[in-house]
Amino acid sequence: MAKKVLEVKDLRISFKTDNGLVRAVRNVSFDLEEGETLCVVGESGSGKSVTSKAIMGILANNAIVEDGSIIYEGENLLEVSEEEFHRIRGKKIGMIFQDPLSSLNPIVKIGKQITEATLVNSCKIKKLFQDKIVVQLVAYRNFVSQNNIAQIKALAKHEEKVSKAKKRLKAEKDTLSLEEVSVIKQSINDSKIKYQATRIKLKAELKEKLPALKSALAKRKKEAKAEVKVYKQTLKAEYLAKASALKASRVNAKDSEVERIDQELALIKKEYNDSLYVSKAEAKRRAIEIMTEVGIPMPERRYKQYPFEFSGGMRQRIVIAIALTADPDILICDEPTTALDVTIQAQILDLINKLKRERKLSCIFITHDLGVVANMADRVAVMYAGKIVEYGSVNDIFYNPKHPYTWALLSSIPDIDSKERLEAIPGTPPDMIYPPAGDAFALRSKYAMEIDFTHEPPFFKVNDNHYAATWLLHPDAPKVEMPKIVAERIERTKGGSRK
Repeated sequence: MAKKVLEVKDLRISFKTDNGLVRAVRNVSFDLEEGETLCVVGESGSGKSVTSKAIMGILANNAIVEDGSIIYEGENLLEVSEEEFHRIRGKKIGMIFQDPLSSLNPIVKIGKQITEATLVNSCKIKKLFQDKIVVQLVAYRNFVSQNNIAQIKALAKHEEKVSKAKKRLKAEKDTLSLEEVSVIKQSINDSKIKYQATRIKLKAELKEKLPALKSALAKRKKEAKAEVKVYKQTLKAEYLAKASALKASRVNAKDSEVERIDQELALIKKEYNDSLYVSKAEAKRRAIEIMTEVGIPMPERRYKQYPFEFSGGMRQRIVIAIALTADPDILICDEPTTALDVTIQAQILDLINKLKRERKLSCIFITHDLGVVANMADRVAVMYAGKIVEYGSVNDIFYNPKHPYTWALLSSIPDIDSKERLEAIPGTPPDMIYPPAGDAFALRSKYAMEIDFTHEPPFFKVNDNHYAATWLLHPDAPKVEMPKIVAERIERTKGGSRK
Protein backbone atom coordinates (compact mmCIF):
# COMPACT_ATOMS: atom_id res chain seq x y z
CA MET A 1 0.00 0.00 0.00
CA ALA A 2 1.34 3.44 -0.98
CA LYS A 3 2.46 5.77 1.78
CA LYS A 4 0.31 8.85 2.38
CA VAL A 5 2.47 11.98 2.49
CA LEU A 6 -0.38 14.48 3.01
CA GLU A 7 -3.93 14.18 4.35
CA VAL A 8 -6.55 16.93 4.16
CA LYS A 9 -9.63 16.24 6.31
CA ASP A 10 -12.91 18.17 6.47
CA LEU A 11 -11.27 21.49 5.59
CA ARG A 12 -13.54 24.55 5.89
CA ILE A 13 -12.25 28.02 5.03
CA SER A 14 -14.19 31.29 4.83
CA PHE A 15 -13.21 34.87 4.10
CA LYS A 16 -14.43 37.93 5.96
CA THR A 17 -15.90 40.57 3.64
CA ASP A 18 -18.03 43.68 4.12
CA ASN A 19 -21.02 41.70 2.84
CA GLY A 20 -20.50 38.66 5.06
CA LEU A 21 -18.52 35.43 5.16
CA VAL A 22 -17.60 33.89 1.80
CA ARG A 23 -17.61 30.09 2.20
CA ALA A 24 -14.67 29.36 -0.08
CA VAL A 25 -13.86 25.77 0.95
CA ARG A 26 -16.51 23.47 2.45
CA ASN A 27 -15.58 20.14 4.05
CA VAL A 28 -12.85 19.22 1.57
CA SER A 29 -11.05 15.91 2.19
CA PHE A 30 -8.38 14.15 0.13
CA ASP A 31 -4.98 12.52 0.53
CA LEU A 32 -1.78 12.51 -1.49
CA GLU A 33 0.28 9.36 -1.89
CA GLU A 34 4.03 9.16 -2.29
CA GLY A 35 5.11 9.66 -5.90
CA GLU A 36 1.64 10.35 -7.32
CA THR A 37 0.05 13.36 -9.00
CA LEU A 38 -3.34 14.45 -7.72
CA CYS A 39 -5.09 16.86 -10.08
CA VAL A 40 -7.66 19.25 -8.58
CA VAL A 41 -9.92 20.49 -11.36
CA GLY A 42 -12.81 22.94 -11.50
CA GLU A 43 -13.96 26.38 -12.64
CA SER A 44 -12.43 29.60 -11.31
CA GLY A 45 -13.71 30.30 -7.81
CA SER A 46 -14.28 26.65 -6.93
CA GLY A 47 -11.77 26.73 -4.04
CA LYS A 48 -8.78 25.03 -5.68
CA SER A 49 -6.17 27.72 -5.03
CA VAL A 50 -7.51 28.50 -1.54
CA THR A 51 -6.98 24.84 -0.60
CA SER A 52 -3.40 24.90 -1.89
CA LYS A 53 -2.63 28.16 -0.08
CA ALA A 54 -3.94 26.65 3.16
CA ILE A 55 -1.45 23.78 2.70
CA MET A 56 1.36 26.33 2.22
CA GLY A 57 0.18 28.52 5.13
CA ILE A 58 -0.15 31.62 2.94
CA LEU A 59 -3.85 32.41 3.23
CA ALA A 60 -4.94 36.07 3.15
CA ASN A 61 -5.36 37.95 6.44
CA ASN A 62 -9.15 37.90 6.16
CA ALA A 63 -9.26 34.09 5.89
CA ILE A 64 -10.81 32.04 8.69
CA VAL A 65 -10.01 28.33 8.94
CA GLU A 66 -13.23 27.18 10.58
CA ASP A 67 -12.51 23.47 10.83
CA GLY A 68 -10.48 20.57 9.51
CA SER A 69 -6.86 19.45 9.46
CA ILE A 70 -3.94 19.19 7.03
CA ILE A 71 -1.66 16.42 8.27
CA TYR A 72 1.98 16.36 7.10
CA GLU A 73 4.61 14.26 8.89
CA GLY A 74 2.24 13.83 11.83
CA GLU A 75 1.65 17.58 12.27
CA ASN A 76 -1.52 19.55 11.59
CA LEU A 77 -0.31 22.40 9.39
CA LEU A 78 -3.34 24.48 10.39
CA GLU A 79 -2.09 24.60 13.97
CA VAL A 80 1.66 25.04 13.57
CA SER A 81 3.30 28.39 14.26
CA GLU A 82 4.62 30.65 11.52
CA GLU A 83 8.18 29.91 12.70
CA GLU A 84 7.56 26.19 12.31
CA PHE A 85 6.19 26.81 8.80
CA HIS A 86 9.61 28.25 7.86
CA ARG A 87 10.97 24.71 8.35
CA ILE A 88 8.31 23.29 6.03
CA ARG A 89 7.43 25.92 3.43
CA GLY A 90 9.76 25.69 0.45
CA LYS A 91 11.99 23.07 2.08
CA LYS A 92 9.42 20.29 2.45
CA ILE A 93 6.52 21.60 0.36
CA GLY A 94 7.28 23.74 -2.70
CA MET A 95 4.88 25.69 -4.88
CA ILE A 96 4.77 26.94 -8.46
CA PHE A 97 2.35 29.83 -8.99
CA GLN A 98 0.17 30.77 -11.97
CA ASP A 99 1.99 33.80 -13.38
CA PRO A 100 5.78 33.46 -13.51
CA LEU A 101 6.32 37.17 -14.20
CA SER A 102 4.55 38.25 -11.00
CA SER A 103 6.42 35.53 -9.06
CA LEU A 104 9.81 37.04 -9.96
CA ASN A 105 11.39 40.34 -8.90
CA PRO A 106 11.83 42.29 -12.17
CA ILE A 107 14.89 44.25 -10.96
CA VAL A 108 16.88 41.31 -9.52
CA LYS A 109 18.95 38.96 -11.66
CA ILE A 110 17.53 35.45 -11.81
CA GLY A 111 20.72 33.88 -10.44
CA LYS A 112 20.32 35.82 -7.21
CA GLN A 113 16.63 34.84 -7.01
CA ILE A 114 17.41 31.14 -7.46
CA THR A 115 20.23 31.16 -4.87
CA GLU A 116 18.51 33.45 -2.36
CA ALA A 117 16.91 30.70 -0.24
CA THR A 118 20.12 28.63 -0.25
CA LEU A 119 22.24 31.57 0.92
CA VAL A 120 19.74 32.70 3.56
CA ASN A 121 20.03 29.20 5.06
CA SER A 122 23.73 28.81 4.23
CA CYS A 123 25.06 28.28 7.77
CA LYS A 124 25.17 24.50 8.25
CA ILE A 125 26.13 24.81 11.93
CA LYS A 126 23.03 26.91 12.60
CA LYS A 127 20.90 24.35 10.74
CA LEU A 128 22.47 21.53 12.77
CA PHE A 129 21.63 23.39 16.00
CA GLN A 130 18.04 23.99 14.83
CA ASP A 131 17.63 20.32 13.88
CA LYS A 132 18.78 19.26 17.35
CA ILE A 133 16.21 21.46 19.16
CA VAL A 134 13.37 21.06 16.63
CA VAL A 135 11.23 18.69 18.74
CA GLN A 136 11.14 20.96 21.80
CA LEU A 137 10.93 24.15 19.74
CA VAL A 138 8.01 22.82 17.68
CA ALA A 139 6.19 21.67 20.83
CA TYR A 140 6.59 25.12 22.42
CA ARG A 141 5.68 27.21 19.37
CA ASN A 142 2.84 24.97 18.28
CA PHE A 143 1.24 25.02 21.73
CA VAL A 144 1.28 28.82 21.72
CA SER A 145 -0.01 28.87 18.13
CA GLN A 146 -2.81 26.37 18.87
CA ASN A 147 -3.88 28.38 21.90
CA ASN A 148 -4.00 31.58 19.81
CA ILE A 149 -5.94 29.83 17.04
CA ALA A 150 -8.46 28.50 19.58
CA GLN A 151 -8.95 32.05 20.88
CA ILE A 152 -9.38 33.42 17.35
CA LYS A 153 -11.92 30.70 16.48
CA ALA A 154 -13.85 31.37 19.70
CA LEU A 155 -13.94 35.08 18.90
CA ALA A 156 -15.01 34.45 15.29
CA LYS A 157 -17.82 32.16 16.44
CA HIS A 158 -18.98 34.74 18.98
CA GLU A 159 -18.85 37.60 16.44
CA GLU A 160 -20.78 35.56 13.86
CA LYS A 161 -23.52 34.70 16.35
CA VAL A 162 -23.80 38.33 17.53
CA SER A 163 -23.80 39.61 13.94
CA LYS A 164 -26.65 37.27 12.93
CA ALA A 165 -28.67 38.24 16.01
CA LYS A 166 -28.19 41.98 15.39
CA LYS A 167 -29.12 41.59 11.72
CA ARG A 168 -32.31 39.79 12.72
CA LEU A 169 -33.17 42.51 15.23
CA LYS A 170 -32.67 45.15 12.55
CA ALA A 171 -34.50 43.29 9.76
CA GLU A 172 -37.49 42.16 11.84
CA LYS A 173 -37.77 44.99 14.38
CA ASP A 174 -41.37 45.75 13.36
CA THR A 175 -42.59 42.15 13.59
CA LEU A 176 -40.77 40.83 16.67
CA SER A 177 -42.58 40.79 20.00
CA LEU A 178 -40.94 42.18 23.14
CA GLU A 179 -40.45 38.65 24.38
CA GLU A 180 -38.67 37.60 21.15
CA VAL A 181 -36.45 40.70 21.30
CA SER A 182 -35.56 39.84 24.88
CA VAL A 183 -34.66 36.27 23.91
CA ILE A 184 -32.40 37.49 21.07
CA LYS A 185 -30.66 40.01 23.36
CA GLN A 186 -30.19 37.32 25.98
CA SER A 187 -28.58 35.03 23.39
CA ILE A 188 -26.13 37.83 22.55
CA ASN A 189 -25.29 38.21 26.23
CA ASP A 190 -24.96 34.42 26.67
CA SER A 191 -22.59 34.27 23.71
CA LYS A 192 -20.45 37.02 25.24
CA ILE A 193 -20.31 35.21 28.61
CA LYS A 194 -19.43 31.91 26.90
CA TYR A 195 -16.69 33.56 24.84
CA GLN A 196 -15.18 35.25 27.91
CA ALA A 197 -15.23 31.93 29.81
CA THR A 198 -13.49 30.17 26.90
CA ARG A 199 -10.89 32.94 26.70
CA ILE A 200 -10.16 32.74 30.44
CA LYS A 201 -9.87 28.94 30.23
CA LEU A 202 -7.44 29.08 27.30
CA LYS A 203 -5.29 31.73 28.99
CA ALA A 204 -5.19 29.64 32.18
CA GLU A 205 -4.11 26.60 30.15
CA LEU A 206 -1.38 28.67 28.50
CA LYS A 207 -0.14 29.93 31.88
CA GLU A 208 -0.17 26.42 33.34
CA LYS A 209 1.62 24.49 30.55
CA LEU A 210 3.94 27.10 29.04
CA PRO A 211 6.61 27.15 31.81
CA ALA A 212 7.27 23.40 31.43
CA LEU A 213 7.59 23.72 27.65
CA LYS A 214 9.90 26.74 28.04
CA SER A 215 12.03 24.85 30.53
CA ALA A 216 12.31 21.81 28.23
CA LEU A 217 13.31 24.06 25.33
CA ALA A 218 15.91 25.95 27.36
CA LYS A 219 17.43 22.67 28.58
CA ARG A 220 17.60 21.22 25.07
CA LYS A 221 19.13 24.45 23.69
CA LYS A 222 21.90 24.24 26.31
CA GLU A 223 22.59 20.57 25.45
CA ALA A 224 22.48 21.23 21.69
CA LYS A 225 24.85 24.18 22.04
CA ALA A 226 27.40 21.92 23.79
CA GLU A 227 26.96 19.17 21.17
CA VAL A 228 27.44 21.63 18.29
CA LYS A 229 30.52 23.09 19.98
CA VAL A 230 32.08 19.61 20.21
CA TYR A 231 31.19 18.96 16.56
CA LYS A 232 32.85 22.22 15.43
CA GLN A 233 35.95 21.52 17.52
CA THR A 234 36.22 18.00 16.06
CA LEU A 235 35.91 19.31 12.50
CA LYS A 236 38.53 22.00 13.15
CA ALA A 237 40.92 19.56 14.84
CA GLU A 238 40.67 17.11 11.92
CA TYR A 239 41.27 19.93 9.42
CA LEU A 240 44.26 21.34 11.34
CA ALA A 241 45.79 17.86 11.74
CA LYS A 242 45.57 17.19 7.99
CA ALA A 243 46.83 20.68 7.13
CA SER A 244 49.76 20.41 9.55
CA ALA A 245 50.79 17.04 8.11
CA LEU A 246 50.69 18.41 4.57
CA LYS A 247 52.60 21.57 5.51
CA ALA A 248 55.25 19.48 7.26
CA SER A 249 55.65 17.27 4.18
CA ARG A 250 55.90 20.39 2.01
CA VAL A 251 59.04 21.64 3.78
CA ASN A 252 61.27 18.88 2.40
CA ALA A 253 59.19 18.14 -0.72
CA LYS A 254 60.63 18.25 -4.19
CA ASP A 255 59.57 21.09 -6.47
CA SER A 256 57.46 18.67 -8.51
CA GLU A 257 55.41 17.72 -5.41
CA VAL A 258 54.89 21.22 -3.95
CA GLU A 259 52.13 22.05 -6.41
CA ARG A 260 50.28 18.80 -5.59
CA ILE A 261 50.53 19.46 -1.85
CA ASP A 262 49.27 23.02 -2.31
CA GLN A 263 46.29 21.66 -4.26
CA GLU A 264 45.56 19.18 -1.44
CA LEU A 265 45.78 21.99 1.14
CA ALA A 266 43.31 24.07 -0.88
CA LEU A 267 41.01 21.06 -1.24
CA ILE A 268 40.88 20.19 2.47
CA LYS A 269 40.34 23.87 3.33
CA LYS A 270 37.42 23.97 0.90
CA GLU A 271 36.00 20.74 2.39
CA TYR A 272 36.29 22.24 5.89
CA ASN A 273 34.56 25.46 4.83
CA ASP A 274 31.86 23.49 2.96
CA SER A 275 31.10 21.57 6.16
CA LEU A 276 30.41 24.91 7.93
CA TYR A 277 28.42 26.86 5.32
CA VAL A 278 27.22 26.99 1.72
CA SER A 279 29.44 29.45 -0.14
CA LYS A 280 28.25 31.74 -2.91
CA ALA A 281 30.27 29.69 -5.38
CA GLU A 282 28.59 26.46 -4.21
CA ALA A 283 25.14 28.08 -4.33
CA LYS A 284 25.83 29.27 -7.88
CA ARG A 285 27.03 25.79 -8.91
CA ARG A 286 23.80 24.24 -7.56
CA ALA A 287 21.68 26.91 -9.29
CA ILE A 288 23.34 26.28 -12.66
CA GLU A 289 22.82 22.53 -12.18
CA ILE A 290 19.10 23.06 -11.55
CA MET A 291 18.81 25.54 -14.45
CA THR A 292 20.29 22.85 -16.70
CA GLU A 293 17.92 20.27 -15.21
CA VAL A 294 14.85 22.40 -16.01
CA GLY A 295 16.02 22.98 -19.58
CA ILE A 296 17.36 26.55 -19.55
CA PRO A 297 20.06 26.78 -22.27
CA MET A 298 23.42 28.46 -21.59
CA PRO A 299 22.75 28.62 -17.84
CA GLU A 300 26.09 30.30 -16.98
CA ARG A 301 25.25 33.29 -19.18
CA ARG A 302 21.54 33.42 -18.37
CA TYR A 303 22.31 33.24 -14.64
CA LYS A 304 23.20 36.95 -14.86
CA GLN A 305 20.10 38.06 -16.77
CA TYR A 306 16.89 39.73 -15.58
CA PRO A 307 13.38 38.17 -15.79
CA PHE A 308 12.30 40.50 -18.65
CA GLU A 309 15.05 39.00 -20.82
CA PHE A 310 13.29 35.61 -20.77
CA SER A 311 10.22 34.32 -22.59
CA GLY A 312 7.11 33.21 -20.67
CA GLY A 313 8.09 29.55 -20.89
CA MET A 314 11.65 30.24 -19.70
CA ARG A 315 10.35 32.35 -16.80
CA GLN A 316 8.17 29.43 -15.74
CA ARG A 317 11.25 27.19 -15.83
CA ILE A 318 13.03 29.67 -13.53
CA VAL A 319 10.09 29.55 -11.08
CA ILE A 320 10.26 25.73 -11.17
CA ALA A 321 14.03 25.92 -10.53
CA ILE A 322 13.45 28.15 -7.47
CA ALA A 323 10.87 25.67 -6.15
CA LEU A 324 13.35 22.79 -6.57
CA THR A 325 16.40 24.38 -4.90
CA ALA A 326 15.43 23.02 -1.45
CA ASP A 327 14.57 19.56 -2.88
CA PRO A 328 10.99 19.42 -1.51
CA ASP A 329 8.98 16.23 -0.97
CA ILE A 330 5.72 17.75 -2.27
CA LEU A 331 5.31 20.13 -5.20
CA ILE A 332 2.09 22.13 -5.58
CA CYS A 333 1.54 23.43 -9.11
CA ASP A 334 -1.16 26.12 -9.16
CA GLU A 335 -2.17 26.38 -12.84
CA PRO A 336 1.49 26.80 -13.91
CA THR A 337 0.67 26.74 -17.66
CA THR A 338 -2.29 29.17 -17.69
CA ALA A 339 -0.29 32.13 -19.07
CA LEU A 340 1.57 30.07 -21.69
CA ASP A 341 0.79 29.14 -25.29
CA VAL A 342 -0.09 25.54 -26.14
CA THR A 343 3.38 24.49 -27.38
CA ILE A 344 5.14 25.86 -24.30
CA GLN A 345 2.42 24.33 -22.08
CA ALA A 346 3.30 20.88 -23.40
CA GLN A 347 7.02 21.45 -22.72
CA ILE A 348 6.37 22.59 -19.12
CA LEU A 349 4.06 19.62 -18.46
CA ASP A 350 6.66 17.19 -19.83
CA LEU A 351 9.29 18.88 -17.66
CA ILE A 352 7.20 18.58 -14.49
CA ASN A 353 6.50 14.90 -15.24
CA LYS A 354 10.23 14.29 -15.84
CA LEU A 355 11.24 16.04 -12.59
CA LYS A 356 8.54 14.15 -10.70
CA ARG A 357 9.97 10.81 -11.86
CA GLU A 358 13.62 11.72 -11.31
CA ARG A 359 13.15 13.34 -7.89
CA LYS A 360 10.32 11.03 -6.72
CA LEU A 361 8.10 14.02 -6.03
CA SER A 362 4.47 13.92 -4.95
CA CYS A 363 2.47 16.57 -6.84
CA ILE A 364 -0.78 18.43 -6.39
CA PHE A 365 -1.64 19.90 -9.78
CA ILE A 366 -4.37 22.55 -9.85
CA THR A 367 -6.00 23.32 -13.18
CA HIS A 368 -9.27 24.00 -14.99
CA ASP A 369 -8.01 22.29 -18.16
CA LEU A 370 -9.10 18.64 -18.47
CA GLY A 371 -6.58 18.16 -21.28
CA VAL A 372 -3.83 18.88 -18.75
CA VAL A 373 -5.47 16.47 -16.29
CA ALA A 374 -5.37 13.64 -18.85
CA ASN A 375 -1.59 14.10 -19.26
CA MET A 376 -0.67 14.61 -15.61
CA ALA A 377 -3.04 12.87 -13.20
CA ASP A 378 -2.93 9.61 -11.32
CA ARG A 379 -6.04 10.63 -9.38
CA VAL A 380 -8.48 13.51 -9.85
CA ALA A 381 -10.60 15.60 -7.48
CA VAL A 382 -13.34 17.61 -9.22
CA MET A 383 -14.27 20.73 -7.24
CA TYR A 384 -17.35 22.93 -7.46
CA ALA A 385 -18.50 25.74 -5.14
CA GLY A 386 -15.93 24.93 -2.50
CA LYS A 387 -16.62 21.17 -2.39
CA ILE A 388 -15.17 18.06 -4.01
CA VAL A 389 -18.06 16.61 -6.01
CA GLU A 390 -16.26 13.66 -7.61
CA TYR A 391 -13.05 11.86 -6.70
CA GLY A 392 -11.34 8.96 -8.44
CA SER A 393 -8.54 7.72 -10.65
CA VAL A 394 -7.91 9.46 -13.97
CA ASN A 395 -9.57 6.50 -15.75
CA ASP A 396 -12.63 6.73 -13.47
CA ILE A 397 -13.12 10.41 -14.22
CA PHE A 398 -12.58 10.20 -17.98
CA TYR A 399 -14.17 6.80 -18.72
CA ASN A 400 -16.83 6.49 -16.04
CA PRO A 401 -17.80 9.99 -14.81
CA LYS A 402 -20.87 10.11 -12.55
CA HIS A 403 -21.49 13.70 -11.46
CA PRO A 404 -23.44 16.08 -13.77
CA TYR A 405 -20.76 18.73 -13.24
CA THR A 406 -18.04 16.34 -14.46
CA TRP A 407 -20.25 15.57 -17.47
CA ALA A 408 -20.61 19.28 -18.12
CA LEU A 409 -16.84 19.84 -17.98
CA LEU A 410 -16.20 16.94 -20.35
CA SER A 411 -18.93 18.16 -22.71
CA SER A 412 -17.39 21.62 -22.96
CA ILE A 413 -13.83 20.71 -23.97
CA PRO A 414 -12.90 20.44 -27.67
CA ASP A 415 -12.04 17.12 -29.29
CA ILE A 416 -10.67 16.73 -32.81
CA ASP A 417 -13.06 13.81 -33.44
CA SER A 418 -16.26 15.42 -32.13
CA LYS A 419 -18.78 16.48 -34.76
CA GLU A 420 -21.37 17.69 -32.26
CA ARG A 421 -21.52 21.25 -31.04
CA LEU A 422 -19.79 21.66 -27.67
CA GLU A 423 -22.11 22.22 -24.73
CA ALA A 424 -21.57 25.33 -22.64
CA ILE A 425 -22.38 25.18 -18.92
CA PRO A 426 -25.36 27.49 -18.40
CA GLY A 427 -25.47 30.11 -15.64
CA THR A 428 -22.76 31.04 -13.20
CA PRO A 429 -21.41 29.54 -9.94
CA PRO A 430 -23.46 30.41 -6.84
CA ASP A 431 -22.75 33.33 -4.49
CA MET A 432 -20.78 31.65 -1.70
CA ILE A 433 -21.88 34.22 0.86
CA TYR A 434 -25.19 32.36 0.63
CA PRO A 435 -24.29 28.75 -0.29
CA PRO A 436 -27.17 26.70 -1.73
CA ALA A 437 -29.03 24.38 0.65
CA GLY A 438 -28.70 21.30 -1.57
CA ASP A 439 -26.43 20.40 -4.47
CA ALA A 440 -24.64 23.63 -5.44
CA PHE A 441 -24.70 22.61 -9.13
CA ALA A 442 -28.47 21.99 -9.21
CA LEU A 443 -29.41 25.42 -10.63
CA ARG A 444 -27.13 24.83 -13.65
CA SER A 445 -27.93 21.14 -14.18
CA LYS A 446 -30.62 19.75 -16.48
CA TYR A 447 -30.48 16.53 -14.45
CA ALA A 448 -31.44 18.20 -11.14
CA MET A 449 -34.24 16.63 -9.10
CA GLU A 450 -36.36 18.20 -6.39
CA ILE A 451 -34.13 16.79 -3.64
CA ASP A 452 -31.09 18.53 -5.16
CA PHE A 453 -32.53 21.91 -4.14
CA THR A 454 -33.16 20.96 -0.51
CA HIS A 455 -30.66 18.31 0.60
CA GLU A 456 -26.92 18.17 0.03
CA PRO A 457 -25.95 14.79 -1.49
CA PRO A 458 -23.46 12.57 0.37
CA PHE A 459 -20.65 10.75 -1.39
CA PHE A 460 -21.87 7.58 -3.09
CA LYS A 461 -19.30 4.85 -3.69
CA VAL A 462 -18.81 3.80 -7.31
CA ASN A 463 -15.80 1.58 -6.58
CA ASP A 464 -13.07 1.45 -3.94
CA ASN A 465 -11.31 4.51 -5.40
CA HIS A 466 -14.22 6.37 -7.05
CA TYR A 467 -16.83 8.49 -5.24
CA ALA A 468 -19.35 11.06 -6.45
CA ALA A 469 -21.64 13.41 -4.49
CA THR A 470 -24.83 13.24 -6.57
CA TRP A 471 -28.36 12.03 -5.80
CA LEU A 472 -28.38 10.37 -9.25
CA LEU A 473 -26.44 7.49 -7.65
CA HIS A 474 -29.11 6.89 -5.01
CA PRO A 475 -30.87 3.52 -5.52
CA ASP A 476 -34.26 5.29 -5.77
CA ALA A 477 -33.12 7.88 -8.34
CA PRO A 478 -34.39 7.60 -11.94
CA LYS A 479 -31.92 6.14 -14.42
CA VAL A 480 -30.15 8.94 -16.32
CA GLU A 481 -27.68 8.55 -19.18
CA MET A 482 -24.62 10.77 -19.47
CA PRO A 483 -24.63 13.32 -22.34
CA LYS A 484 -24.30 11.80 -25.80
CA ILE A 485 -21.15 13.80 -26.62
CA VAL A 486 -19.38 12.38 -23.53
CA ALA A 487 -20.57 8.80 -24.10
CA GLU A 488 -19.44 8.84 -27.75
CA ARG A 489 -16.07 10.33 -26.86
CA ILE A 490 -15.51 7.59 -24.27
CA GLU A 491 -16.43 4.90 -26.80
CA ARG A 492 -14.09 6.35 -29.41
CA THR A 493 -11.23 6.56 -26.91
CA LYS A 494 -11.79 3.01 -25.67
CA GLY A 495 -11.99 1.68 -29.21
CA GLY A 496 -8.93 3.63 -30.29
CA SER A 497 -10.61 4.50 -33.59
CA ARG A 498 -11.52 7.80 -35.22
CA LYS A 499 -14.71 8.38 -37.15
